[in-house]
Amino acid sequence: MAVTVFIRYRIDPFKRAQFEEYSKRWLSIIPRCGGDLIGYFMPHEGTNDIAFALISFDSLAAYEAYRARLRADAEGIANFNFAEDDKFILAEERTFLRKVVA
Repeated sequence: MAVTVFIRYRIDPFKRAQFEEYSKRWLSIIPRCGGDLIGYFMPHEGTNDIAFALISFDSLAAYEAYRARLRADAEGIANFNFAEDDKFILAEERTFLRKVVA
């Protein structure tokens, strides 16, 4: 069963540029590591501290394999460190979704 990981970020509204840079870096890293990146979404109007990402996988097993590859990827590690060092992500929630089909 295919799954989509819905990630909700609470970001520092004064560090949106750093979060956008972080997001742009994932655009090449995630597909290389096996995720089908639907996209990252930044605040535009209204709430200025919430951002989202959607990434699909063929199965939960494929997601777990992706996570292992991500933890071994030099650019992925550097991007995780960038977020940790600059502290622009205040909270992160992951929800695993499945598509409703007829």
